[in-house]
Amino acid sequence: MPLSPKVYTWLCGLFASLGSIIFGYDLGVIAGVTPAADFQRVMGSRWGNTNLQGLVVSIFGAFFGMIPVAYAADLLGRRHTIQLGAAIYIFGGALQTGAQNMDMMLAGRFFAGYGVGIMSDLAPLYQAEIAHPSIRGRLTTLQQFMLGIGAFVASWVTYGCSAGLTGQPSQWRVPLGIQIIPALPLITFMMLLPESPRWLAEKGRMEEAQATLARLHANGDSNDPFVIAQMRDIVADISRNKDIGTARYILQFSVQMTGVSAIQYYSTTMGFTSTRILLFQSINSIIALLGEAACVLWIDATGRRRPMIVGNVASGLSFVVGSILLARWPGTVNNTWVFNFFFSACIGPLSWAYPAEIYSTRTRAKATAITSSGSWISNFFIAQVTSPAFLNIGWKLLDLTYLDLVFAICGHTNALFIWAFYPETTGRRLEEMDALFENAPLFVPGTPYVSVGDHRAAERELREGTFRPGDLTEHAEKAPNDEESGKGSTEKVE
Repeated sequence: MPLSPKVYTWLCGLFASLGSIIFGYDLGVIAGVTPAADFQRVMGSRWGNTNLQGLVVSIFGAFFGMIPVAYAADLLGRRHTIQLGAAIYIFGGALQTGAQNMDMMLAGRFFAGYGVGIMSDLAPLYQAEIAHPSIRGRLTTLQQFMLGIGAFVASWVTYGCSAGLTGQPSQWRVPLGIQIIPALPLITFMMLLPESPRWLAEKGRMEEAQATLARLHANGDSNDPFVIAQMRDIVADISRNKDIGTARYILQFSVQMTGVSAIQYYSTTMGFTSTRILLFQSINSIIALLGEAACVLWIDATGRRRPMIVGNVASGLSFVVGSILLARWPGTVNNTWVFNFFFSACIGPLSWAYPAEIYSTRTRAKATAITSSGSWISNFFIAQVTSPAFLNIGWKLLDLTYLDLVFAICGHTNALFIWAFYPETTGRRLEEMDALFENAPLFVPGTPYVSVGDHRAAERELREGTFRPGDLTEHAEKAPNDEESGKGSTEKVE
């Protein structure tokens, strides 16, 4: 019995997100290996320089990976570009594992980050381009869920090595070596997955695009009404050749300003012993997975706007409360769990999913490269300045309040900005996003553009042929409490 199309598409997106496991593992592993005595011995006297410490974790050259990924994804296709990122990452991981000095470690971090930048940008883009409209949120938020799995593995591996291999080179070389493993099947078997049908259509390979849509959504039947409707929608979108406007890099930048990178990279300096904080991180990784799983399960029903708003407010409040508790009872209270849950359930997954679905096919790869570069440049900034900041101010209530208030304020201003300016994209066809952003007002509260509506309506209209190619359907302009929401236009597209 063949798999249902949605299950098959889901599995394709799941395998493509192996790169996100790598991303999460590398984010999690660096905080666990840097406190190792042998690691610091190999790095030499230069390790005492807090700027270099920040550079080791922040050089993660993903920002530079954004420059070629924009062009490689459009030139080579989504699959080949993901393979390229995996190959570069393997080289960087090998350099880190065998590092004999600070320079080798810096080079390894750069190349690993370069590869991760490519894979993390392309995975949600590929997932968005192959997904059914009604499950696109679930598929694109797999990026953060798989990232959580990588961080989960990294936290327990580093905790186990710290507890059982203390003082030995294997305490840090084994965790760094394990990061290479997920990249091997990704680079080997990626070509077994279908190419993005939207990329094929953009390249003029219409027959291949239709065959790929049939493979993804109709068990290979190229004459299926859903497949034919999607092809007409894609062709109409390409023929208009419109851009939706300015690249929305602000969302990715704002995510880093919640303080997540400071917690990920420097939690071993936050008033706890290194072994104890590694245990905290391991527990934290479980909480993160629960939050990410909740997001994957519910995001297509809840919409994008509301979780991002709630998550940012909650993360901002957690910094206020956490700084007070940690200053009052240093070394005994860990309030990062609250932040971690809301970040993992709301902010992190949608920071990748939202940009991947709001652009047209012609600009999607380049635009998401810009949005991702916003994440990586802010990641670099936070990671680079946090180490000297902790060294200079310590965990003192009056001094630390300033640092935590920055993150707290950013969380609340992020929420305000999203509430004011971000239209809801849940359930809409990728090909109607241009019209959505053209028609939505700059200030969206109080308009129909903040509503989820019927998140299955667009898919139903494609199956019934009751949509207007490349334009907003009626369901996109109605509030969710409108009884007619989701029915769409009744005019057949000839």
